[in-house]
Amino acid sequence: MKGVVIAGTGSGVGKTSISTGLMSKLSKSMRVQGFKVGPDFIDTMYHRSATGRCSRNLDSFMMPKDVVKKVAVHGSKGADISIVEGVRGLYEGRSGKDDSGSTAELAKLLGFPVVLVVNARSLTRSAAAIVKGFMSYDKEIDIAGVIINNISGDQHENKLKDAMEEIGINVLGMVRRDADRAIPERHLGLSKDRSSDKNTLDSMERMVEELDLDQLVEICYGPETNDVDDLYVKRDTGLTAAVPVDDAFCFYYKENIECMMASGIKIKNFSPLNGDMLPDADIYYLGGGYPELHLETLSENRDFFQGLRTACEDNKVMIGECGGMLTMCSSIVSEGMTYKAAGIFDAEADVAGKRHGPSYVVAGSNGKCRLFDGTIKGHEFHYSTVRPGSGCEFGFDILRGGGIVGNKDGMICRNSIGTYMYQHALSTDDWIGRITEICE
Repeated sequence: MKGVVIAGTGSGVGKTSISTGLMSKLSKSMRVQGFKVGPDFIDTMYHRSATGRCSRNLDSFMMPKDVVKKVAVHGSKGADISIVEGVRGLYEGRSGKDDSGSTAELAKLLGFPVVLVVNARSLTRSAAAIVKGFMSYDKEIDIAGVIINNISGDQHENKLKDAMEEIGINVLGMVRRDADRAIPERHLGLSKDRSSDKNTLDSMERMVEELDLDQLVEICYGPETNDVDDLYVKRDTGLTAAVPVDDAFCFYYKENIECMMASGIKIKNFSPLNGDMLPDADIYYLGGGYPELHLETLSENRDFFQGLRTACEDNKVMIGECGGMLTMCSSIVSEGMTYKAAGIFDAEADVAGKRHGPSYVVAGSNGKCRLFDGTIKGHEFHYSTVRPGSGCEFGFDILRGGGIVGNKDGMICRNSIGTYMYQHALSTDDWIGRITEICE
């Protein structure tokens, strides 16, 4: 397993665009595996578009370190190189005293070199000082090169080359400031019109046209590894799970689906946006995505919502995460319009509510939810507000994070649960175990 970590001096330096552009260009001549440090669905979707391979998240908060490494080995199988996109600045993590949760921690864990992306707007020798500081801060990190973004012209570029030569760092290339490379407007990170995603990918490719791809490949290295075959508990249940996949429901960790499959669960994908009927299944897993952008279309698929209500009444297992949970509410309010939803929970969702980015969650099961037990780790995105009715019951007490209301999350009804929290199957030893017992 050999690869490289594309890290930044901070947020907003161009890591995602440059990482994805590199994946796309290199995938034309080799098999490239993408990874993302931390919890994220949007960047990994770009990676998948660029490489044709499922990108995976590497997160040491939700997963033990040894499991993180196994995910990297598992995901890299059959790939020539792996490209890991970092999160925030190289050394930013959960603490100011150590590197836990940082890109630096992942680079050391995987044994990969680091290429540092620097935003050099209005900087020349100061950019070299920043890079030198990053190089000396942690001697266990091998910063093997830099990519310099936001170059204004030839004079700026020449000064930067001289400054970087002075500190002895490989410059893999410089990215000129160019309005034609602007990424199309996005909704919460991903384009509203998925047909524009190809244009976005093309823009990212153009950003890396002048980079030295041969040198990038040459500096990649990593440890010798063996195949991983013990990520999941294996069973032969013969169960089925219906999983919607379209623009409204597109946020799933690949490992969650693989975990189900390892337990002998057959996955039935369908698209509510295309008018598909709800398949008959033992388990219904509704991931997050962008249901708020398609409420009119979803509301016209009456079989979908009615089918969910019937499945709940029949005591089928149902898991709704974030956007999936919103569709399990009685109604969804968007831009002054109220749309009927599945009505499993006596709760109103409002997509014009509070908004804040991803944050980690630690929840404790309070015994009311049969599906999950003990302490649960995950993450949440809050781009909506849910107002539960007075009789609504909750299965989780939030120890860290926002939840739905009053440090509570996980609305429950029979064997159905709806939560803002995205769980990762590898954050626990047997994520699907209790569910298979209930179904059987």
